[in-house]
Amino acid sequence: MDHSNSPQAHSLKKNAIGLGLLVFLVISAAAPLTGIAGAIPIAMLLGNGAGIPGTFILMSVILAIWALGFVALARRIRNAGAFYAYSARALGGRFWGAIALIAVLAYNAMMVGLLGLLGGAAAGVFGQFGVNLPWWVWSLIATVLIGILGYKEAELSAKVLMVLVALEVLIGLVVAFAILFKGGAGDLTYNILDPGLIFVGGGTVAAILFTFGSFIGIEATAIYAEEVRDADRTVPKATFVAIFLIGLFYSFTTWTMVVGTGVDVLVPAIAALPDPTFYLFSLAERYAGGTVAMVLGLLLVSSVFASAQAMHNFIARYFYVTGREGLLPGFMGITHATHQSPHVGSIVQTVLAVIVVIFFAAMGLDPVLNLFTWIAQVSVLGVLTMMAITSFAVLAYFRKAPDAEPAWRVFLAPLVSGLILAAMATYTLIGFGPATGTVAPLSYILPGLVPLFGVAGYVIAGRLEKSDPQRFANMGANRA
Repeated sequence: MDHSNSPQAHSLKKNAIGLGLLVFLVISAAAPLTGIAGAIPIAMLLGNGAGIPGTFILMSVILAIWALGFVALARRIRNAGAFYAYSARALGGRFWGAIALIAVLAYNAMMVGLLGLLGGAAAGVFGQFGVNLPWWVWSLIATVLIGILGYKEAELSAKVLMVLVALEVLIGLVVAFAILFKGGAGDLTYNILDPGLIFVGGGTVAAILFTFGSFIGIEATAIYAEEVRDADRTVPKATFVAIFLIGLFYSFTTWTMVVGTGVDVLVPAIAALPDPTFYLFSLAERYAGGTVAMVLGLLLVSSVFASAQAMHNFIARYFYVTGREGLLPGFMGITHATHQSPHVGSIVQTVLAVIVVIFFAAMGLDPVLNLFTWIAQVSVLGVLTMMAITSFAVLAYFRKAPDAEPAWRVFLAPLVSGLILAAMATYTLIGFGPATGTVAPLSYILPGLVPLFGVAGYVIAGRLEKSDPQRFANMGANRA
């Protein structure tokens, strides 16, 4: 039966997500346990070591400033395209095309990067129980499960994520408090805001990449704007609550990780491990016991799964919106007649993920050091770029349509955050190679994908403007 002309074929399910579920969707993308077990030890090793907790505090402040303008615009433009929709209404439709394709690149990169981390983690964790499968088998199993959940209704995916996130936060806090109760091995009073620890030359780029990457998913509050209840109130609340909770969790847990080893010996201790991702497990076994370390391993796998699921949901909605509004083929822009989910986008993303995983496996590349560390950081650069442009979109929108919003919220805050984020994106683009361990030509090709996709989207949107001016004019319009 053809459902393409039914009312549900072109709309997402309304009033499906409340404040609590929306916050969990954002936190699941941030993947708290994935961060402290998988990404943060690498950040400490390649970045600024004991400066990571202070970097998280600094990043939380920057994102809170950025969010002031973001939520002001979110109350006026409700569209599942979020960043791209804001650019379209404030800067023009061609910028919409650029942002849309950068978003497609960024979230796909993070999704497949996480699949590499999941495969590597699962192979190690389940290998302890005698289940010895190659990493790519675990990655493909996860891809299929994620695709099934993405095909279904948003509530099902959100509720699965809520359970997984609650468990991973709990085990992370168990390890953190175990370290504190035993006094750690270092100085509990060390100055985490010491500029000498935070800013350490080239290591600052890696610190920016990994700490900012831990906040990826903040956009989800607006991506689900067409599906949440009372979007004008829910989206702003969820944005600030998520930034606060993510920042608090990461700052606290990374501080305990540092004092659990010692400020001066932190980096050598991580470097001495066969894999940096073993670091949190060594702390868990030392301070909380072998059982907690074993549970930590199992929950790490579920944490990466939850984050990959969240990214999959983002991508499916971006595919749906770009198809609905004419940038990508129209068949992408329909929703399931029963579930009202962006099922076509979900299927396309699943197929792409399978192809990438098989390619990396066939090439014999490492799932963590290559697939995760290289590819996932392309996502961080892409999201940094989108958030910077969104800040400037806030400035442009409220300059053209001033209203009761105070100047500090729609001028000062977006100006400051836009300049900071643009500087961070530029700094990251230049220092991408040393920060991720890639060498030429990959050190140029991988970060170069972000501007390349932006230019491609800008050109495609320009063609749409000529072929269908009315559709082009409606890009990014309110849908809720």
